[in-house]
This record gives sequence, structure tokens and C-alpha cells, in this order.
Amino acid sequence: MRRYVGILAGVMVMMVLLFACGSKNRRNKVLVRPNTQVTGVAEEQPETEGPKEATVVKTDRAAEVVKETKVAEKPVPQPIRVQLPAVNREFRAAWIATVANINWPSKNNLSTEEQKREAISLLNLLQSNNFNAVIFQVRPSADALYNSNLEPWSYFLTGETGRKPYPYYDPLEFWVEEAHKRGMELHVWLNPYRAHHSSGGSVSSASSVRKFPDNTVRLKNGTYWFDPADQTTQDHASAVVRDIVKRYDIDGVHFDDYFYPYATYNGGADFPDNRTWNAYRQSGGNLSRADWRRDHVNRFIKRVYGEIKAEKKHVKFGLSPFGIWKPGYPAGITGSSQYDELYADAKLWLNEGWVDYFAPQLYWAIDPPRQSFPALLRWWQSENRHNRHLWPGLNTVEVRTADRPTEIVRQVELAREILPNSQGVIHWSIAGLTKSPAMVSALANGPYKEKALVPASPWLQTEQLETPTLLLTKEKSGSIFSKWQHRAPEKVNHWVVFAQYGNRWEYKIYDQDITSFEFSPKKDGQALKVIAVQAIDRIGNGSDYVAYDVK
Repeated sequence: MRRYVGILAGVMVMMVLLFACGSKNRRNKVLVRPNTQVTGVAEEQPETEGPKEATVVKTDRAAEVVKETKVAEKPVPQPIRVQLPAVNREFRAAWIATVANINWPSKNNLSTEEQKREAISLLNLLQSNNFNAVIFQVRPSADALYNSNLEPWSYFLTGETGRKPYPYYDPLEFWVEEAHKRGMELHVWLNPYRAHHSSGGSVSSASSVRKFPDNTVRLKNGTYWFDPADQTTQDHASAVVRDIVKRYDIDGVHFDDYFYPYATYNGGADFPDNRTWNAYRQSGGNLSRADWRRDHVNRFIKRVYGEIKAEKKHVKFGLSPFGIWKPGYPAGITGSSQYDELYADAKLWLNEGWVDYFAPQLYWAIDPPRQSFPALLRWWQSENRHNRHLWPGLNTVEVRTADRPTEIVRQVELAREILPNSQGVIHWSIAGLTKSPAMVSALANGPYKEKALVPASPWLQTEQLETPTLLLTKEKSGSIFSKWQHRAPEKVNHWVVFAQYGNRWEYKIYDQDITSFEFSPKKDGQALKVIAVQAIDRIGNGSDYVAYDVK
């Protein structure tokens, strides 16, 4: 009797377990498109054909035993490991200057809608020709093309210093949103020391010149300049940078070549900083005047880099100094000296790694030996001790050569050859594209024919992206529908989707909002074998990939 009760108890337990198992399978069922067959899935597993079936068989001894009849099950597809091809990576950017209405807005009296239309037109031009970044000038001269409590609205935006756009909008917020919609990075470009541009109208009561009368000086060409050696200058410029980094979803902060002004700005006379220089000497300072000036700029650059990283580590800091450090570096180079004229020791900044990318303005042609583009680029690379990104600035607007489009294409290709591990250039400026259909065609049909990801910045990585999920279903037509997703989609900037036909790999780069694609079962007579996907974060670092054999 005890044996018979034990058998009955076992049967009941098994039935309870089978019921629970079936309920769980129903809860976890994978939804697929109608009339499709699941062929691969990552992380989430499909339901099997059905639960195991239990039957009770009576023997001649009146005992009951349990016999399991197994139903055939489909194997759950498992990810595979493959050797994926390398993906194109290259920084392709253009400067968009707002000072003097050089690039945008085209006039300082445009309506809000006209400004937006112009901005979208420029961004569409870049996107359609496979650029992936824009360097947008938001602070041309201690003013703001964004909503700031620290500096007045720009004269170049509304025609009046301190007057906001009407109807109101925030231009920087608009540019960031529209650039990101197009899968492009947006870097804010600031001039840290220029207080008022000679084309910026009269110096009104709203101007920063009036707010900081003790540490601004007027130069002979009508420009006002902050004294870089004044602590108030450094603190204010630093606060402006931190404010933008904190409040806007930008990808980078960018300074160009204006530190101390070029000598021509003051008619060849020395920079008028007697007040701060005399105070330094009276306090016991013993540096030469030139070294003292350079020391202030050096400490400011280091400070800004550290403060950006303290606020948002992923925001890149880029510098674009004059292309020649000193004449004779490298041998045979002649021209102006940023070290002696602008008091900018840009070599030190690169040597110390106080930047994430460095874009010396190599605005000369390839062939002339006195300012040779390749000779200067190789020299800067020899000083790149921390292997930061080195993306030279190209004079796409007016490089001196008979055939400008051919010259710029040659410079892009030469930069790739010299800097194979971190390719990229920045074009001065977008006017070189808007005013030259031949330039656009040369780039789009040449080096920029295919999309490219921005090179990764591994020293900025804070955490590894998780592997994405990939779902494959087979259509009635025989094609393969693929859909991918990520546990933290807000961290994904791009997707790279790979397909192997026969022994040949191909891939496409998609922006974050594109999460599906339908693959043909054959291409050029070769059958589709493998599909894989990888997620890319906003600083170019990639997750591990997930791949499936489509069979």
C-alpha cells in the first residue's frame, strides 16, 4: 500500500511541475512577425515545440508507472564567434564660424525660422556627404549664441548685443539636437580671450567689455582683448566653458589659434599688459615677460581640460593652434612662430596630453617646402607622446593651388597614410563646401564615399557597453528580417550591422534610431551565411558583437 501511495504522489508532483513549466513558457514566449520563422535570437530564448507529455500505464500487478514520451524539440540557436572586418573610422568635420557672420547665420537680422532653415541646410549638406562632426562657434567674442547668464547674446545673431532671438529659441540647443538627429557630433568652438570683434558693432552697455573694464584692452584694429595674465580673465573663461559643458549635451569643446593676438591686431606693437606685468614683477616674479605670458596660457589650458573631465568625462577637448610651432621645426620650415608671437606653447600641450584631439592649422599645400603639409604633420605626430587624436585643419576655402579640390583630396589621403591609427581632418570652413560644388563632389566621390565612425577614444571610456540583442526571422520570400536592441539605448550612438555572403563580408553604419533591416538571402550569387551587430557609444568605443549563423 505504501508503494502504491508513493507512486500516486510522484505522478501528482510531476503533473504540477509540468503545469508550472507550461505556464512559464507561455509567459516568456518570443513574439515574432506573422508568417515568419525564428532563426536566431540573443539573450531571450524561444519557446520549444511543446511540453513533455506524461502517460500512466497499468501493469498486470495493478501497479502504475510513469512513462515519458518525448516530443522532438528545435535546438535553441546559439551566438557564434567570427572574425569581423575592420570598420571605417575617420573624423570628418567642418568649422562653422559665426563671427562676422562668416558661415552662419548669413546675416545678423534673420528671423528665427530663417536661421533654423540655414542651419538645417548646412547640417544636411554635411550628413549627405558622410561628414560625422561639426565644430560650431558659440562664443566668438565674449558673447553667446546660446542662453547664458554669464555673457550677452551675440551681435552676430540678432544685430544687437544682448538681444535674444524672437520668437525665442536657443540656437545651441537647436544645433545639438539637429546634429545628433543626423548621427553627427557637435563640438562647441569658443574664443577664450577675444572680448569684442571689430565687426561686432559698437561697444554697448551690454558688452562684456563694460562688465570687465579692468582686464580688457583695446587693440589698434578696433578689437578688444582680455588680458590672459589676469586671474579674472581665466576664472571667467573657465566658468563659461563649465557652464556649457554642464547644461548642453555637447560632444566636445574646441579652442582655435587665438591666444595672445597676432601682432597685426595691434599694428605691430607689443600687447598692452603693463598692469599685470608690473604687478607680477613687484610680487617677486622672475620669469621673462614672454615666459610669463606662456605660463598663464599653459596653466589655463591644463585647467580647462581637467574641469571638463570633472564635469563630463566623455566630452572631448580639442585645440586647433597655428600650424607652425616655431620656424625650423621641422628643419626647413619658415613662417610665423606661435610660440613667440601668440605665446602659445602648443607643443607642450600635446606633449602633456592636455587635449583629446589636436588639430594644427596646416593651411598650406603639399608641395612647397617652406610650409610643407606632410612635413609639418609628421613633425606634430612625432610630438604626440600620449597618442591623442591628431586631426589636421585643412584650408578647404583657399589653399593656394591650381586645383583646390584635387589638393584637398590628396591631403585627406596623405593624412590617412601618415596617421593610420586615428584618421581624420577638419575643413576650414564649411564655405569651402557651400561655395564649391566641385569640392563637395571630389570628397563625396572620393575619400568620403562611404560612411565612417569617429575614431574611438579609449582613454575616455567609463564603462564597457553591453552586448546588444539580435533577433532574426525568416520571411516567406526567403529573406532574413533582423532586429536589434540594447538594454541601455540612451548609451548607443551608432550600430554597425555586418553580413557575410559566401566568404565576403559587408557592413553598414546606422544611427541610433534605426534598429532593423531585411537582408536578401543571396547577393552576387553568394548565400547569406552570418549576420552580426555591434553597438557604438558616443565616444566611438564599441561593445562586443553578437553574431548568428542564419541557417
